[in-house]
Amino acid sequence: MSTTTSALRILVAGGGIAGNAVALQLLRAEAGVTVVERAEAPRPGGQAVDLRGPSRRVAEAMGLMEGIRKHQLQEEAMVLVDRKGAEVYRMDADMFGGKGPVADIEISRGDLNDVLLTEIAAAGGDLDYRYGDWITALAQDDTGVDVTFASGATERFDLVVAADGVHSATRRMAFGPDEEFATYLGGYMSFYTIPSPAGVDPHWMTMHARPKASVGVRADADPATSKAIITLRTEQDPALRRDVPAQQQLIRDMLADAGWLAPEILAGMANTPDFYFDELVRIDMPTLSAGRVTLLGDSGFCGSPMTGMGTAMAIVGAYVLAGEIAATPGDLAGAQARYEEIVTPFLAKAKELPGGGIKMMLPNTEFGLKAAQLMGKLMTTRVMRPVMMKMLDQTEDYVLPVY
Repeated sequence: MSTTTSALRILVAGGGIAGNAVALQLLRAEAGVTVVERAEAPRPGGQAVDLRGPSRRVAEAMGLMEGIRKHQLQEEAMVLVDRKGAEVYRMDADMFGGKGPVADIEISRGDLNDVLLTEIAAAGGDLDYRYGDWITALAQDDTGVDVTFASGATERFDLVVAADGVHSATRRMAFGPDEEFATYLGGYMSFYTIPSPAGVDPHWMTMHARPKASVGVRADADPATSKAIITLRTEQDPALRRDVPAQQQLIRDMLADAGWLAPEILAGMANTPDFYFDELVRIDMPTLSAGRVTLLGDSGFCGSPMTGMGTAMAIVGAYVLAGEIAATPGDLAGAQARYEEIVTPFLAKAKELPGGGIKMMLPNTEFGLKAAQLMGKLMTTRVMRPVMMKMLDQTEDYVLPVY
């Protein structure tokens, strides 16, 4: 058993927010770190993510805030409009103390990843970062894990951290099939970059809803572009997986008569460089570790984009896992157990769906939609704001460890 952090060899599967955050902290603790990312290069763009509560405290503790501030999006409000573009209601960023749909610190996922990669480069240390490679097989015993890669190489590690997303192949190898842990939440979401539509305030996240579907745009780092946001309430269809033409056709069908800027936003799918589409699922694991394989981020505790807490869970989990490994490098099993014990209370609250989930967000009927919008409008009133604040404060009391 390794007794010093510098003697550890740790493999991180996945070069996203969770994987890069834990790699950074492990490097700073002087562990040997290998990261494998299936993509051929860092993935640019991506939807805006926010930092609030514990995740903001982690970003500060990790020294990320200077880089984040350089890329911070100036998003000032979330505005719901009708099919003619008239405002239904608005939630300003400061309305709920920076804890509402628009937080006071917003950054694109790609830019946040760039901040982490810059810090990783500055950290130096024993790092092997590989793009275009991934795990194909695992064989573990009491002293380590033999890992086979798509490249054909086989290497041994003290610990494998699976941070390869909601459809984690590493999780399937170590824990079992997705069906045992994934719960379909009733729909799909899509994000992609489009030219900024005329007439939309670039500092607003502007949304329009119809029965079973919503479409919107929000700020991008480049004022010339915006991020499209699509949410669909529909039955699960496994055939949609990796079938981009079918995914885009479903979006067109469900928003065919949506009004507002829907035709322009849908037209942007044809030439977007970063089309993303996936089902809304929740991942619930009976444990976060199986021997020397530990889950992090969406691979272990996805709550779906509807929670708005995916980045928070990833960065908090990464900070705690690395901190516990560094605390007892000679007792990885103990570090894994403490990591799970410490983050589980935070994850349980962070995975809660606000407002009852997709059924409340996207009712089946026009009547239901009007009722949901009336409730949203009421929540912006001075009388009801304390109720909304209580709903948004679910993770504020989480006590973050200090490492």
